Amino acid sequence: MPVGWPAADRIGKWQAALRRAGERRLLLVEAHATGAVEYALALCQSADPARCLWVGSSPSPTGIYPPAIRPTKAHEWLGRELDLVIWDGCAGNPPDDLAALMGTLAAGALLVWLMPPLAEWGRFDDPDYARTGLADIDRHPFLARLAGVLEAHPAVVRLCASGEVIGQLDMDAAGASFQPTDTPDQSAAIDAILQTGTGRRRRPLVIRADRGRGKSTALGRAAAQLLQDKWTRILVTAPRFEAVETLFAAAEAHWVGARRDGHRLWLDDHCLEFLPVDVLLQERPEAGVVLVDEAAGLPAPLLADILTGWPRVVFATTVHGYEGTGRGFDVRFREVLDRLTPQWRTQRLSQPIRWREGDPFEDLVNRLFLLDAESATGLSPQADIRIETWHPAEADANALAQAFGLLTDAHYCTTPADLRQWLDDPHARSWLARSDLDDAVVGVLWASAEGGLDPALAEQVMRGERRIRGHLLAQSLACHGGLAEAATVHTRRVVRIAVVPELRRAGIGQRLLAAARDDSREAGFDLFGTSFGATAPLLAFWRRAGLYPLRLGLHRSASSGEHTLQMGLALSAAGMDLLLRLQTRFAEHWPLLLGDSFRMLEPELALALCRDWVASVPLMPMDRTELAAFAGGYRLFELSRLPLMRLSLQPCVSETLAADTEATLWCRAVLQGWSWSKLQSAGLCRGRRDAEQRLRQLAGKLLEPVDIPPH
Repeated sequence: MPVGWPAADRIGKWQAALRRAGERRLLLVEAHATGAVEYALALCQSADPARCLWVGSSPSPTGIYPPAIRPTKAHEWLGRELDLVIWDGCAGNPPDDLAALMGTLAAGALLVWLMPPLAEWGRFDDPDYARTGLADIDRHPFLARLAGVLEAHPAVVRLCASGEVIGQLDMDAAGASFQPTDTPDQSAAIDAILQTGTGRRRRPLVIRADRGRGKSTALGRAAAQLLQDKWTRILVTAPRFEAVETLFAAAEAHWVGARRDGHRLWLDDHCLEFLPVDVLLQERPEAGVVLVDEAAGLPAPLLADILTGWPRVVFATTVHGYEGTGRGFDVRFREVLDRLTPQWRTQRLSQPIRWREGDPFEDLVNRLFLLDAESATGLSPQADIRIETWHPAEADANALAQAFGLLTDAHYCTTPADLRQWLDDPHARSWLARSDLDDAVVGVLWASAEGGLDPALAEQVMRGERRIRGHLLAQSLACHGGLAEAATVHTRRVVRIAVVPELRRAGIGQRLLAAARDDSREAGFDLFGTSFGATAPLLAFWRRAGLYPLRLGLHRSASSGEHTLQMGLALSAAGMDLLLRLQTRFAEHWPLLLGDSFRMLEPELALALCRDWVASVPLMPMDRTELAAFAGGYRLFELSRLPLMRLSLQPCVSETLAADTEATLWCRAVLQGWSWSKLQSAGLCRGRRDAEQRLRQLAGKLLEPVDIPPH
């Protein structure tokens, strides 16, 4: 250990002073492996074992203390409190996990980060890059940017290999000692939860807070009171159980006599129980109140299902969390709340509880990972907008914050790991839309290069024997489309696109796409494509840019809650050949899939996709005969469903069908094969006779303009 580094007892006194001040710090140990590990291990010897964690390979010969975890498992500790975290950067630095673990630090806590000297970070061979598709690059702007933030930040103390200590180890002892306690914000949140739990139905509450504001504690305390005063059962859900550990601990502390049993807290016949969201929605058990913690981590369609499934629901979410989902939740879920429960209420927690307000460590975390990056506001709709190519790794801090804030606002899961990928991928290209009035960023597009694989490797990808990182669209089309050529052609994929809400529907997104498309053609790409959670409005947006649907994922994405739709536009002869083969083949599968894997697909989206995946053959005379018989009322629906499906997929029919008032009933009954009882339960008909009569009328209307070839 270099002479000059503070001994463990000196660090202990520093932590005690930090605890009294209600602050936290980052201790950056800039030295090569052996000495840094020995020093960090010495710090652990005097720490509380229950509140100490080592991230990386265990430094102890016994592997028992301190407890060690892999860097990619660090996010699982979110929701707990720690006093000392040793992060061995030589084992890897996944940004999402690092940011998550920083949120576990209580007042007086230290994050000890073992890394090479700051000057070397831009070319540091981080082991975590092996899982990003960027392992072979020798320049890392993301790490270089982190080094620039750390270099002079007041929340950082640097221990250099020379023995020099840079930063302040002394604390001002003036003023009262910090004590974590209730804040007015938290008390107001508890009152609001109690009001929701005992008040009128269909008035959901949304609680929004930054990290460390006590929202989970408020949920737990309110749940305990409601269970003692009114309800026998309250259900809790979240992206994972670890996220509600604080909630359960708070409920247990305020419910005398209650006992913990796995994911339940109970007393007599009253219980607080955690259910994963899929189990909750599948079983739909009765509950007085449903609490949804870290709601931004759940897809909007699932949140909407919870919203309508129980009469009293409280949603709580972290706004500037490492998940990067909080503000996207605000934008997207607000529309659902306004439509389904217009009398919803909101509560904001701003005052921190676990550390003092103004703790510089919070600013450090936000700046490192742009957690509080905000998109531009107060924009003039009269301003001229220019489109320009842009390099985020070379951008000034303000432009980068505006652009990344815009992505975070617009997309459900934009995280610190995305920021790293964006800055470090040498093959990525970006475009900005900027206002000429104040140079504000009003739109952004990020695209990556994929494909171009060797034919032998592409064949392995197609057979599912190899997975190549960094080739999401090319790999998916090759594997699921059954065409190895999808991985050999050169594809440019749009990873993200976003426009500020005030200026949407003004053509800015289409201008960004046109710029990226034209550049891709000039650069020699074969295919211009994208992959996203499918909704009818998004499908229409990408269609306007000239892209065609290529395939729809069979399962709903865990992040978006939607089926993944992949679309493309041919930029070369090879791209056109691939696009036509993919589209034609999926169109052949489409009728079968609609009645099987896509039986629950939203009718508006299903019918919109029918415009592209049309039948490859026209109706036959026998189809006309059977359809006329059904429309005339003297042929059973069950014996007419085949020609009805064929009719639906005729090129001249799909658009007319989608615009008809009976489109949903037709889609559910004809294309997706719902039973009469299920149609009635869904409110689509009064029973079989009513549904058949309406379907017969629509069949006659759709059949009129269809040409039937002669015998």
